[in-house]
Amino acid sequence: MALKIRMARGGAKKRPFYRIVVADVRSPRDGRFIERLGTYNPLLPKDSDERVKLDAERIKHWLSHGATPSDRVNRFLDEAGILKREARNNPNKAKPGKKRLEREAAAAEAAKQAEEDAKQAEEKAAEAPAEEPAEEAPAEEPAADGDDEKAEKAE
Repeated sequence: MALKIRMARGGAKKRPFYRIVVADVRSPRDGRFIERLGTYNPLLPKDSDERVKLDAERIKHWLSHGATPSDRVNRFLDEAGILKREARNNPNKAKPGKKRLEREAAAAEAAKQAEEDAKQAEEKAAEAPAEEPAEEAPAEEPAADGDDEKAEKAE
């Protein structure tokens, strides 16, 4: 008989409460179980002592009899120091999807095309003779007519 240490959901709608139980793998999630090993109340704050309660002695007993914990229960056991949980590694999950790869390829193609266009424009500019800028005529100072009038009035 294959045993699993898992959670059985209780509580009302939108108010979850879980019992940590050891059960046969063939029994339903909230159905028949062999022994209740603890509780988990996700509504309580994470630093609360009441959030996760475990019977460590009984859990060790069932682990020695071949029971395997579920992922979430394995996390609880790791926090309690009963069992060591190894970190998972899924390198494929971090890879971008098809659409993102297509968008990146299109963006790279557009950047390459823009770079080629810029090189061609530079070459054309280098081939054409550079025109010397025409000398600018010095800017004439505006006549200070207003200053002369003021000077005459002051006399």
